[in-house]
Parts: sequence; C-alpha cells; structure tokens
Amino acid sequence: MTTANKKLSSARLTQPTNAFVEEFTASVQFDQRMYQQDIQGSVAHATMLTKVGVLTEDERDQIIAGLEKIRIEIENDEFEWSIAQEDVHMNIEARLIALIGEVGKKLHTGRSRNDQVATDVRLYLREMISPIRSELKRLQIALLDVAEREAATILPGFTHLQTAQPVTFGHHMMAWYEMLVRDAERLDDCEKRVNSLPLGAAALAGTTFPIDREMTAELLGFDRICLNSLDAVSDRDFAIEFTSFASLLMMHLSRFSEELVIWSSAQFDFVDLGDAFCTGSSIMPQKKNPDVPELIRGKTSRVYGNMFNLFTLMKNQPLAYNKDNQEDKEPLFDTIDTLLGSLRVYADMMGAITVKEDAMRNAALRGYATATDLADYLVRKNVAFRDAHEVVGLSVAYGIKHNKDLAELSLAELQQFSDQISEDVFDVLTLEGSIAARNHLGGTAPEQVKKAIRYARSQHQK
Repeated sequence: MTTANKKLSSARLTQPTNAFVEEFTASVQFDQRMYQQDIQGSVAHATMLTKVGVLTEDERDQIIAGLEKIRIEIENDEFEWSIAQEDVHMNIEARLIALIGEVGKKLHTGRSRNDQVATDVRLYLREMISPIRSELKRLQIALLDVAEREAATILPGFTHLQTAQPVTFGHHMMAWYEMLVRDAERLDDCEKRVNSLPLGAAALAGTTFPIDREMTAELLGFDRICLNSLDAVSDRDFAIEFTSFASLLMMHLSRFSEELVIWSSAQFDFVDLGDAFCTGSSIMPQKKNPDVPELIRGKTSRVYGNMFNLFTLMKNQPLAYNKDNQEDKEPLFDTIDTLLGSLRVYADMMGAITVKEDAMRNAALRGYATATDLADYLVRKNVAFRDAHEVVGLSVAYGIKHNKDLAELSLAELQQFSDQISEDVFDVLTLEGSIAARNHLGGTAPEQVKKAIRYARSQHQK
C-alpha cells in the first residue's frame, strides 16, 4: 500500500526538490505521532465546510470515511509514510486522494498547513495534559500516604545541609506535596491557553470562504478561538508555557531526588529505596545505586534545554508563519515524554520507600536540633533574645566539648549559663517536645501534619 508519490505542494516549482533537502526539511519522521489529531481536525473541518455549503453531504461522508480508513491503516501499521510528502498533513491528504479521488482534493479548502499544524499541536498537547495530570495526582497521593504513615517520625531538619531543628518526616513530605500543588495549578492555567482554536486563520490572513469557526471550535472541544489570524499561525507561546511548567515541575523532582540520593547513602541511611528502583555495580558487588532519582536529576536539564530551545526558536521570528516553527515539535514531544516517564516512576518509587526511623532520630540527637527551643524557653522567662542566643551558644559549645546533646546535660550544667533555667527545661529539650510545640497551621507538629493531609485528601476528592 503506497501513498501518492507526487508532492501535493510542488506545482509552483520547476525542478524537483534535492533529495537531501527533501529529507532535511521533512518532519514526518516525528510529527506522524499527531495523526489522530490531524484526522480529528480534518473531520471537523469537513463537517463545517458542509454546513456552510462548500462541500455536499455526500462529499463530506466520502472524506470522513476515507479518513477513518487511513486512521485504521496507521493503527494497524499498514500506512506507508513518505518523506516526499514532508509531514503528517500531506501524507494523510495524499493517501485520502488516492483512496477517494477528486473529492479528497476538496478537503483543504479554506485552510492552510499553517493553521492546520497549529491546531494539531494544540490538540495533541491538550490530550497529553490529561495523563500528565493523572500521574502528577498519583505522585501527590503517594506522598500523602507516606506523610500519613510517618506523621510523627522525627527527622533532622536542615538549613545549609546542617542540622537545624527537628521536624517530622510527614511534614517534610508535605513540603514536596505543596510544591506539586502549585505545579498542578500551573498546568491547569497553561491548559486554558492551549485550548484556543487557530483553525480558520488559513495561511496568515484568514480565508475568503464563509467558514464557521465557532462550529469548528465546538466540534473540536476548544474553549475559545484565536482572534487574530496572524497570531494564530505564528506563535508558540502555549508550547513555551507548557515547557516552563514542565521545567518547574522537573526542578522540584530534581531537588527531591537530591535528597533521596543523600538520604539513601550509607552516611545518612535515612531511607531505603526499593530494589526495583536501583541498580547494582558492574565491579563493586556491595553497591545499590539510586539510579532513578539520579537519572531524573539529569533529565531535568533535558527539559530545561527544551524550554530554552523553544524560547530561542521564537525570539527572532517576524510575523507570520516561518519554517523555523517546524522545530517546535521535537522539544515539545520530548518534554511530554520525559515528564510523563519521570512522574510515573516517581509515584511508583514513593510507594516502595522504607523510612529508617531510628537512623533519623539518632541524627537529630547528634545535631543539637533543640537549641532554638532552649532559646525560646529563655525568652519566655523574660531573657532578651540576644542574651538567650548567647546562653544557648555557650551551652552547645559545652555539649560539644563533653560529647553530650543538650537534653543530656544535667540541670546544674545548664544553670551555669543562666539561672533562669529550671527543671521544666527538659520538657522542651526533647525531640518530641520540640516538634509538639510547633502546633500551629503550617507547623511540624504531628497534629498539624495530619490536618494538612486530611485537607489535601479532601481537595483530591472534589
């Protein structure tokens, strides 16, 4: 089964396209993944042309039947893609003409490949937003499950990667969850601008045919219509916005990955990643390498590159359409594929993570994590904060010298630095006392973590 060999757009040219140029300028190798959207757009276009009297009902039916046959051929891997026809649009149109004859030539009335491709890309991206949203939600729920299970598990909180104050592991997971909430909001906002119909702009100026763009928009499920024909065919800001969203999301996954790599090391030993998400070493039999989080860190730079690729692609283009825009698809497609894969494996990995409570607790005890609690305690005893800060600094120095945590110092040892310290100080120097004291909205107290989880789950049920 072959597609017509004659190039449909070559009548103006007096010489055949150079063979290398033909291959160099073709996009069918990668844009064929939009075949469903191209057929969908063509069916809507033919339906609209019939309504306005450009096509007869019989012509419409022949075109739609031919397009459906082409769709089946492609899905059954029976369709022969031709570089000579340049792209997905011309391949499908050439095959349609081969199937139904002269009627197939009428399909392109009132449109151009310029508005056709802009429509296809928007349709494709809109369709792919749905599985991305689903995988993002799956990761969020996996984080909620871990956070709920570890709502009271003590973890040393860090600043500058130095032990700062004790937090709960559940609270830490909810920090990543909140970042993903904002990412989901950005995706929803991006979708609004993706879902705008360019079809009807034709090459750049619109068409002389009495088209009904509102009807086409309704048939294709677009919320709105691109209101300027020049803008409709020439800009790809919606694709840039999507890759910007993707870059932010991948940045969050990359930061999280960095923590998982550190935490799963022998030096920290806070968590164990499931064996299914790690690999061994070809030479060192004891190794368990956290390849998934490491690779996601690496793939983040790939998505950044795609975003800057699109920014650079668009930065010097005059209105309206230019061949440059053929280069928009590969970075967009790669971003979609990379993001989907990263979210999927992350959600699976979080379902297999094991938290090592004792190791985290011991790390918190080694780092004088309750020093700020001692300062707060003194302030409540009417000691000025700066004076309290000095007292605690001296107490920590004493503890380091004698290899004791603050909670391990005796009352007499603490009182040598301030006579305002009394027996009740030990209520705040324990790790449990420290986290329990931060019992306010957004705080790390287990009660607040559980409230945050309940609220988050209620939002997912809407």
